[in-house]
Amino acid sequence: MTTFVPKEVQAGLDKARRASLKKASRLRLSVDGQTHPVLQMWKTGFSMEADTAPRLRGYVDLYDGAIHLFQCLIVASEPEGDEIRYEFKRLTAVSTAPALDFERVTDAPIGLIEKRI
Repeated sequence: MTTFVPKEVQAGLDKARRASLKKASRLRLSVDGQTHPVLQMWKTGFSMEADTAPRLRGYVDLYDGAIHLFQCLIVASEPEGDEIRYEFKRLTAVSTAPALDFERVTDAPIGLIEKRI
């Protein structure tokens, strides 16, 4: 059994799928002070709408709303249908605290009170 869908119906279904992806995703990409919406993200990359997505290479920042999630190095992109797929070479999570150079002991004193004579 084969399923035949007219071109107009398929185009409408594709447009509705793309609109629902844009609405559901809060992910944004920031490059040179400009933001671009991200449709989907997976372990090795992400996709953006082909009509509005620029050709990107290099370092970009990935946000979820206003929360800075990752700094990414993008090395390859390929069009697939009405989306452009980008791949990560490096994906680094953004930390809010500085990195420690030593192990922090859980029962360490908070401060030191010296005895004065």
